[in-house]
Amino acid sequence: MSGRVKQRFSANTADSATLSINEKILKECHTLYTDPENGLVRTAQSLGLSLLAPRKKITVLLIGNHSAGKSSFINWYIEEHVQRTGVAIETQGFTFVTSGRKRESLRGNATLHLYPHFEPLRQIEGVVDYLNTEISTSKQKKFSLVTFVDTPGLVDGDMKYPFDVNQAILWLGDLADLIFVFFDPIGQALCKRTLNLVEKLNDKHADRMRFYLSKADEAGHESDRQRVMMQIVQELCKRPGLNRTGFDMPTIFIPNPSGKPSRCVNQIEEVCKDVEKTINQTIQNTLDTLEKECAKIAEIVDDKLQKDNKNSSYNFTARSKGFMFCLLGFLLPLVLFVNFLASNASKDMLNSVLGRSGTETLHVYMSPIKSMWKFIPTDYHWHVLGFWLVLSLILLIMAKLKSRARPTLTRKQKRVLLDKRDYVQNVVKSKKQTLYQQYLQQSVAEHDL
Repeated sequence: MSGRVKQRFSANTADSATLSINEKILKECHTLYTDPENGLVRTAQSLGLSLLAPRKKITVLLIGNHSAGKSSFINWYIEEHVQRTGVAIETQGFTFVTSGRKRESLRGNATLHLYPHFEPLRQIEGVVDYLNTEISTSKQKKFSLVTFVDTPGLVDGDMKYPFDVNQAILWLGDLADLIFVFFDPIGQALCKRTLNLVEKLNDKHADRMRFYLSKADEAGHESDRQRVMMQIVQELCKRPGLNRTGFDMPTIFIPNPSGKPSRCVNQIEEVCKDVEKTINQTIQNTLDTLEKECAKIAEIVDDKLQKDNKNSSYNFTARSKGFMFCLLGFLLPLVLFVNFLASNASKDMLNSVLGRSGTETLHVYMSPIKSMWKFIPTDYHWHVLGFWLVLSLILLIMAKLKSRARPTLTRKQKRVLLDKRDYVQNVVKSKKQTLYQQYLQQSVAEHDL
């Protein structure tokens, strides 16, 4: 047993030693949420709040017509040939390309087990059979912080897909951090299926959309490229959702391995900068969200404790009112009963039971009741007696209603809530400050921190 624990610890140490600072930050943020004992997800769930753990990588969705260069771009980015490329429709399903410890290929069910937040894809008939994951050991560029989602090549006409490809891509677009749209200058860049999907995605996620003219080096001379770009832009502008200011479509192509220069300007490094920028924004958003959700948990705990204090105060008042009504409810019939005894019992009997002084005291206190009773005509004695009994019953009912208590927390429950609040305010927020410090140290001078 001890040998296994020791081996696992050393493996974790080796992993952490090879992680970049950004990877460590996202991983530790994820751990703060998913820790089985004190994780924010579990803590929030116990308070009736639903939280989602942040992902440790950004998701980049690539769409475009077939042979647009999506798979080729992924191979170039990770500097490993994991995706098949060619003029034919090579990618017929969805392929997740991510980094890991060893080269491995996963099928549909294993893919959804690895990415549980993609589990709703099961609801789209036929998709699971066309889900794959390619795990690569590449550490090139920012690949360790990126998961690429390669989509089927889009074509018009009689091409039938084994599932609703439009619905699947639109759903994946909701979860993606970046959406790359590749237009192929020599292929079907203007196919209606691609443009329809792009328009729908742009309506909801315009800030995530990036447009690229791929394979720009194969478009002929500069004038040919300009003509192709004008055709694509004109077609996009015909659609109201895509007709926007500041539209940009860099020209990219996979650099020649031989290093042979091309007359075409290659802006493929801009794609890498977009990925890196999104990673940095994701880290900042994750840390900011962490602080906000800690504050939200602390606020819920304070509200519960404040509500408990109000309930305790209300219960004390309710019990006091209930006691008073109950006392009056029992006191009225008791007074009538004592008055009946004092009026009908002989003086010798009362003296033997209460003594002379007790008897005199009883008569003094009962004299107002006797006077009131004599004032009432004899024919109405039973009516008055019934009225007093009904009044007593009403008072007892009022006592029961007024003494109803609201639920309160036990001491143990209060202590648990206080521990949760202290943990998120002191431990988690302190950890967040440390992580932010590590993140800023990568770009800001030490004396500015």
